Amino acid sequence: MCTKKILIVDDNELIVEVMSYILSNSGYEVSSLNTGEGVIAAVSRTQPDLVILDDTLPYMRGTEICSILKLNQSTHNTPVIICSGNEDAECALTQNGAADDFLLKPFDMNSLLNKVEHQLAA
Repeated sequence: MCTKKILIVDDNELIVEVMSYILSNSGYEVSSLNTGEGVIAAVSRTQPDLVILDDTLPYMRGTEICSILKLNQSTHNTPVIICSGNEDAECALTQNGAADDFLLKPFDMNSLLNKVEHQLAA
């Protein structure tokens, strides 16, 4: 079985460390970026199986990045989970097609893994 690749994009180093630890220990290949700058190029170049994006990133919001990924021919099928500490953002982010799923911060290990597994199985 091929190891699934996940790209985490979050400017909070602790969030990246925690997610990376959980996902790596669950058998995923994890890479990360800490700003919105360069995400589109990185996704096109590395072709991750899933992108986990913070909604409030330096340079570009996660929703903007997600919209660009969904319009790009080479990345439009890549599932995207948007993360936010704003509970009200969930409906707006998922209903307008900006994201495939939503993860509320703070999150627990089971929530993260369930959402990742669901998106990778789709």
